[in-house]
Amino acid sequence: MKRSCLYLFTALLLVLVSSCSSTGNMKKGTTVGNLSEAEYMEELINRLPAWDAVTAKMSLAVDLNGKGPTRVSGTLRMKRDEVIQLSVTPFLGIEVARAEISPDGVLVMDRMNKRYVQVSFRELKALANVDLDFHVLQSLFLNEIFLPGKKTLTARDVAAFAVTPENENAVVRVKNSKRIDYRFSTGMNDGRLKESHIGVSGTRYGVNWRYDKFRPLGQKQFPASMLVAFEGADKPVTALFELSRLSTDKDWTVHTEVPGKYERIELSDLIKQLLKK
Repeated sequence: MKRSCLYLFTALLLVLVSSCSSTGNMKKGTTVGNLSEAEYMEELINRLPAWDAVTAKMSLAVDLNGKGPTRVSGTLRMKRDEVIQLSVTPFLGIEVARAEISPDGVLVMDRMNKRYVQVSFRELKALANVDLDFHVLQSLFLNEIFLPGKKTLTARDVAAFAVTPENENAVVRVKNSKRIDYRFSTGMNDGRLKESHIGVSGTRYGVNWRYDKFRPLGQKQFPASMLVAFEGADKPVTALFELSRLSTDKDWTVHTEVPGKYERIELSDLIKQLLKK
């Protein structure tokens, strides 16, 4: 069970990638409802929630082979531009594993076996041969449209996107991104982000992040259900996050200290162990 969670987390890091920022001129003539393409994008950007912090109880179901999910419980905590924490606590609230992502890198702790992996984004970039970006991960977890290479979207970024009406939705794509295809499905009437897709151009590989069961959080709506599906593997790989007790609480420790008695292992060794399972 624990290894399944670590495998999923490692796969997530290797698939979620960012490329150079995109620029270009907005097409003229396209309309979304009663708005022009540029007006629709401006409205989407203006409606971005921009929560400073989000915390929730988490139920995570991981399916690595299509034979049924392994379920664990825990917590999800996020502070904008600082950290994303995933804590697995299946037994009476006792933490057995933690994954912590910050702009500097990634820490994965196995408390049961007293070992950990700590790796910088520079190392991850070299391992995956692509640019890994904290802010892409943050946007996916926070239900936000993003532009690779940028922390915050403004009205000046409107021209970097193309919009295509599709039934009751409007599909938003990042323009001029050669290696990676970034696509967002939004509700045409309310602008709500329903799905984010990141694909490696010219291949079957990618990740699809679907949002559902929106609940009030502050003055906005946050998805209490997130389904992550990895594309291109021989067997289905999915993760379903079901969230409850949503809040914007900031009163928690941002960064984790690794106990001195823990053994550090290399990411490459962890991947080898997981691929044998």
